[in-house]
Amino acid sequence: MTVTVLFAAGEALWPEYGPHLRVAFAGAGLDAALVTEATPGEVDYIVYAPGSALQDFTPYTRCRAVLNLWAGVERIVGNPTLTQPLCRMVDPGLTEGMVEYVTGHVLRHHLGMDRYIKGAPGWQQIVPPLARERVVAMLGLGELGLACARALKALNFAVEGWSRSAKTGLDIPAHHGEAGLEALLRKAEIVVTLLPRTAETENLLDARRLAWLPQGAVIVNPGRGALIDDDALLAALDSGALGHATLDVFRIEPLPEDHPFRHHPGVTVTPHIAADTRASSAARVVAENIRRGEAGEPLLHQVDLTRGY
Repeated sequence: MTVTVLFAAGEALWPEYGPHLRVAFAGAGLDAALVTEATPGEVDYIVYAPGSALQDFTPYTRCRAVLNLWAGVERIVGNPTLTQPLCRMVDPGLTEGMVEYVTGHVLRHHLGMDRYIKGAPGWQQIVPPLARERVVAMLGLGELGLACARALKALNFAVEGWSRSAKTGLDIPAHHGEAGLEALLRKAEIVVTLLPRTAETENLLDARRLAWLPQGAVIVNPGRGALIDDDALLAALDSGALGHATLDVFRIEPLPEDHPFRHHPGVTVTPHIAADTRASSAARVVAENIRRGEAGEPLLHQVDLTRGY
């Protein structure tokens, strides 16, 4: 029986994703009709992306799952019409890109490369510690956080992780809760934030928690802009308490040209390029979830709508 898959991720993405999805469906042995328009009651699966024109899921009574193309789902989980299972994207290509971004910027700050790239005067022989002497805090121990933590551990960094709830059986030290966050931040010289945006994580790094960090600590945020209190971050940089912040995500994107982050000497702005979904590999994830749905198997990366991730 042919399943109807509605591509509701926006016209701009259709030329890129359409061909890859069709190839992936064939590779998964699916008899699937991929369409951009359909009668709601005839749709079996919806391929989705934030900003889609589709906002009312009520008519899609036959839909077995909404398959998001992005890792972030904060712009859809609060939709009261969404009662269908929602799956976020865990794309191998996206994970690889995030690992490369995080590893590159952690090494940059660990080695103090900005000093030489920007042409420090004189002959400043400032030898960095070895990686095993540098504590890196990974805030967020989901798919992306663990992948980055393990890559840094492989380089011998003293990586420790934190999550809101306890994690067991990991190959890195893991903290949780408020007490665990304080204990980790008080010794972390580099902090990487890879948490989802929820009511509990918004402004997680506020003035009080930023003050726990050692003098001169560095923050790398490729996760969500709202994880950090912007004003508190700027104040900590201005006072010299923080050494630098490398930011890839922001509360408003594109980041306005007159935003203080763009002109602060202690901030590196990158335009949300840390990781992106790759159409070829993401299409295979979508196809596998449809195959699972048709076979009655558990869906991959299903979101807990009450928790928001």
